[in-house]
Amino acid sequence: MPIIATQGLTMRFPRVTALDDLSVAVESGVVGLVGANGAGKSTLIKILLGLLPPTAGTATVLGLDIAREGLRIRESVGFMPEYECLPPDVSATEFVVHMARMCGLPPTAARERAADTLRHVGLYEERYRPIGGYSTGMRQRVKLAQALVHDPKLVFLDEPTNGLDPAGRDEMLDLIRRIGAEFGISVLVTSHLLGELERVCDHVVIIDGGKLLRSQAVEAYTTASGALTVEVDEGRDLLGQRLHDQGATVRPEGRFLVVDIAGETTYDLVRDGVADLGLRLIRMEQRRHHIEEVFQAGPPEGAAQAMPPGAAPPGAPPPEAVPGPQGAPR
Repeated sequence: MPIIATQGLTMRFPRVTALDDLSVAVESGVVGLVGANGAGKSTLIKILLGLLPPTAGTATVLGLDIAREGLRIRESVGFMPEYECLPPDVSATEFVVHMARMCGLPPTAARERAADTLRHVGLYEERYRPIGGYSTGMRQRVKLAQALVHDPKLVFLDEPTNGLDPAGRDEMLDLIRRIGAEFGISVLVTSHLLGELERVCDHVVIIDGGKLLRSQAVEAYTTASGALTVEVDEGRDLLGQRLHDQGATVRPEGRFLVVDIAGETTYDLVRDGVADLGLRLIRMEQRRHHIEEVFQAGPPEGAAQAMPPGAAPPGAPPPEAVPGPQGAPR
């Protein structure tokens, strides 16, 4: 049974159609939900949590119907909201214990689970400090901890890397990877940054204007291309010119050279060029496609289509308040 399945899911607001006949099914694992800002990602999560009734269509989460079993869904699912929702005047321990109690854990178990979860997200040493003194990265970890404290079967992470610097993004992505790999918890993570999802997800669902654009395993997006990625410590342009003079098709891409493969001789040309020029070869590997390239290419033939040209959707509606204390999913 898929962890999430929707059929004809539609959500219309007075001036905006946030979801338009969305039908998709995803299996367990780390699943990325990607789309531009306003594509309908946050609206979909609210509907899946049973917090927002759709205009039309049906959906199930962990086999539970969103229209009839919303409470049971929220008992089994953790939710990390995108927006700021933490009280500044309490400690991370107090807040996460409170959220565990809201999810039905008895006091002793709530304290033990809060301590374990804060340790897992890297906040154990800072757990007694008021949240108001935390950095953005630390506050994101608190939100992640409260989503995990009741040991859910599935967690929804809405833009978990928002506002983080590159190091903070890497740390958050590593935590997301561990949730799926080590804890055995399925994850639905939303982002408009395709490269992030490519790093951590098993499967990616792309929506555009509320419509399904693609739903595929990451391996299907990132198949090998017919080109080599070559990196040298210095002398990139010198090597590129030599390969060009020898008939290779070469183009720079950042600090790399991308060399079209024209048989086994291409590898020999690169090897000999690096050796003859006295360069240090750091990397030579067959280049793989990125999700971003596939997304820009549009939907495959026969796939669900995005909105036609000239019918780009307006901005998404402002986020509604989510019931429950401080952004809790209840």
